[in-house]
Amino acid sequence: MIQFNQFTLTNGLKVIVHEDDSTPLVTINTLYKVGTRDEDPNKTGFAHLFEHLMFGGSKHIENFDTPLEFAGGENNAFTTNDITNYYITLPVSNLETALWLESDRMLSLDFSQDNLDNQKQVVIEEFKETCINQPYGDLWHHLSALAYKVHSYQWPTIGKDISHIETANLDDVKQFYSRYYVPNNAVIVIAGGVQTKDVENLVHKWFGDIPAGQQVLRNIPQEPKQSEARFLEVIADVPVSCFYKTYAMCRRQDKEYYATDILSDILGSGDSSRLFQKLVKENKLCSAVNCFVTGSLDAGLFIIDTKLNEGVHYSDVERVIQSEIDKLIKDGIGTRELQKVKNQIESYSEYNDLDILNRATNLAFYEYMGNVDLINDELKSFMEISEEQIQEQARSLFVKEQSCTLFYKSSQQNHAEEIK
Repeated sequence: MIQFNQFTLTNGLKVIVHEDDSTPLVTINTLYKVGTRDEDPNKTGFAHLFEHLMFGGSKHIENFDTPLEFAGGENNAFTTNDITNYYITLPVSNLETALWLESDRMLSLDFSQDNLDNQKQVVIEEFKETCINQPYGDLWHHLSALAYKVHSYQWPTIGKDISHIETANLDDVKQFYSRYYVPNNAVIVIAGGVQTKDVENLVHKWFGDIPAGQQVLRNIPQEPKQSEARFLEVIADVPVSCFYKTYAMCRRQDKEYYATDILSDILGSGDSSRLFQKLVKENKLCSAVNCFVTGSLDAGLFIIDTKLNEGVHYSDVERVIQSEIDKLIKDGIGTRELQKVKNQIESYSEYNDLDILNRATNLAFYEYMGNVDLINDELKSFMEISEEQIQEQARSLFVKEQSCTLFYKSSQQNHAEEIK
């Protein structure tokens, strides 16, 4: 059981404190409620750009990393479809240094033209390196756009097009910052060898005077129910062809999420999963297979990802996948197979909770989802899923008309003709 205390400042900043006297370290996790889903379709990649801009200096701190290094700390950040998350870990005795740093970049970021130009160049080079010059780099651009036609999940976090970052100006980024990087759009978790009373005093000292921003009113167009299967073939100079199959699924906070996540483990998580046994071991159609769920705040995707062996046509892989799905829908799952997956989930959960940073990150995300108590309750939700619920969820999820198929075809590989 992970214990925590929470309070909210008058400016709307939500703060969660997790006391753990077994460690001399403290983690400060700052979650801003902004990601891909909040971006303008003509100005994409801004949340990811800010992941970099927030390290470029602020009103009183020219270089974010230098004082943190002097304090024995380390830091990083990541961006997703739904959030931008920053974290610092350092000795408890230097907690105030971290709060000073975080508060100053929340209060007043450095919006000089030089800083913007430098960070834009970093992101542009990252876009070129990971999306243009790297094999499979544009795969998620194709897959996201295939699965989403209305919702802003239709582009990856790095952005839809490199020109959106190239043309970003100071007014653009200032407006984005003033809208989303404000106390009432953030959650801070402080976890480690601390006392809540001491933390509360320091948080009030460093964050209490930061003005609240305007309330963020989201009007994100929701993806309509898909009514026909979609298919896309992309030919690229990559060493191995890939085959992706997606199905529209529920939101991360919906009760159906737990059975859906378990389904992904049953079908394609690990060497004992059903699809690995059929596609890799028995039929030798693929060299790798994986199933996972996106787990996004708005309707997400159930994804089957395979890498094809030389001479294999994607339709043969698709037939095996459909056969396994049909078996699951018709025959369900046995108690032993389900318990094995539950044991894996339980082991992962216990291992994940050992790390103070993971605890801090999870506390922040569950708070954003609307129920911070999930950090202690969610494992129970997985454990209570029955064989009947798995079978029913399979019937509901695996609907042909709500699927997308991407054949990312290698120009280097030979492919057999489809076998009718």
